Amino acid sequence: MHDVISIPTRSNRLLLAVSFACFAVAGLLSSTVDTLVPTLVATAVAITGVYCVARYATRVSRRTLANLALAFWVAFLAVAGVHAIGLETVGAAVPGNASTYVHSLTAITWGTLLIAAAATVFLGFREYGATSSADAPEEQILEGESDYSTR
Repeated sequence: MHDVISIPTRSNRLLLAVSFACFAVAGLLSSTVDTLVPTLVATAVAITGVYCVARYATRVSRRTLANLALAFWVAFLAVAGVHAIGLETVGAAVPGNASTYVHSLTAITWGTLLIAAAATVFLGFREYGATSSADAPEEQILEGESDYSTR
C-alpha cells in the first residue's frame, strides 16, 4: 500500500496568484519611485514571486507550464497594446481616477511580463533537464514515446 498525500489543484493556483501579485507589486514599486529602499523591496518581492513560480512549475506538467507561459505572453502583448495608446489617455477616457488606472495598468503589465518570463525560463529548465526515463508515463504517451515496440 502506498501512502500518497494529494495536493489539491487549488494550492497550485494560489501559488500562481501570489506570484502574479508579487510581480505586479514589484513592477509598480520599481516604476514609480527611484530611490534605493523601494527598489530593494521590489527586488525582494520579485524574488518571492520567482520562488512561487518555481514551486508551481514543479507541481504541474510540462504541457500545463507551456500553456501557462503562452497564455501570459499573449496577455502581456494585449496589455502592452494599451501602452501604444498611452496609459494617461486610457486613464482619462474611462470614468474615475486616471491615476488609479495608470497604476493598475502598470502593475498588470509588469505582472504579466514577469510571470510569462519566469514560466518560460522554468519550462526551459524542465525541457533541458528532461530525459525520456525521467518523464511521467502520461507525458511519454502524449509525446509518442512508450515502452512498447512499434514494429
